[in-house]
Amino acid sequence: MDDPSIEPLGVVENEFAAVHLSIDRRGNGPRLRIEDLTNERVSYLDALTLEALAWASEDRIRSLLDPSDERWRDQP
Repeated sequence: MDDPSIEPLGVVENEFAAVHLSIDRRGNGPRLRIEDLTNERVSYLDALTLEALAWASEDRIRSLLDPSDERWRDQP
């Protein structure tokens, strides 16, 4: 990525997933850019969303980790 407004942070991976993390400064404020290295899907998390994750209960986080919830459904 050659865009100077995107600051690479690195790759986080394990046996189940691999994502590339960077800080994207192109919007109204910095956002965490998360790119799924399997399918190149990109999501952005702002400070408020990240703080909500930090405060979320383990049960709420666990429900996000269920791949059958959205990831493995047929796309229209």
